[in-house]
Amino acid sequence: MKKIYNLEDIENEILQNDAVLLYVSAPNCNVCEVLKPKIEELFSKEFPKVVLFETNIAEVAEVGSRFNIFSAPAILIFFDNKEFARVGRNVSLTLLKEKIEKIYNLYFG
Repeated sequence: MKKIYNLEDIENEILQNDAVLLYVSAPNCNVCEVLKPKIEELFSKEFPKVVLFETNIAEVAEVGSRFNIFSAPAILIFFDNKEFARVGRNVSLTLLKEKIEKIYNLYFG
């Protein structure tokens, strides 16, 4: 998961890639630390064409207002430059997989 340190780079990556996952974490967030490797594993196995990015809301504060993020972790998934899915705090990997599977297969299948 590539770390991004400013809002302009985040927006450029969303525009330049067909499918993007933006993982927004916060300092001292235990859930963020535990969830991140699980997300990386799920997407590397099931959705390898989705490009993964991470940012820290404390380092890039404007990401909160730009994407309406109120808690961490927040996972935003974009297809064709449009937000397709958003999950936060209480993330079920099974439900996330089911949600992404259909659009991923339509888009890349």
